[in-house]
Amino acid sequence: MTKQELFTMMNQNPAFHLATTEGDQPHVRGMLLYRADENGIIFHTASSKDLYGQIKSNPKAELCFQANGTQIRVMGQLEELADPALKEEIMNHPTRKFLQAWKELGVDHLLTVFCLKNGRATTWTMDSNFDEKAWIDL
Repeated sequence: MTKQELFTMMNQNPAFHLATTEGDQPHVRGMLLYRADENGIIFHTASSKDLYGQIKSNPKAELCFQANGTQIRVMGQLEELADPALKEEIMNHPTRKFLQAWKELGVDHLLTVFCLKNGRATTWTMDSNFDEKAWIDL
């Protein structure tokens, strides 16, 4: 699978699981992708969440996407993006209408955007179950 095929698959299947750690305890939760492309894999959360503190303490993470029997695992380091224009774009995106309630409640300042750049991805299917992992630099 090529890098572009991976990005396409991620964008078409935006629900993913994110693994972080807190001390020696792993934590996994479902997330919603904003977009994945050459500029990185972008998602958001609230700075009031435990997830935010876990990423700030240890920015290494793994993302796992699933689609049509294929699993994509991406590992790398997350960085916080402080771009106000990107935050506004996310807040006003048609797939993020639920964020309008944040504005109405006056908590939109909690929106925090993270990006995984220069990650490494591998895919898995039942057919490739015992194959050696092939890594793709993103």
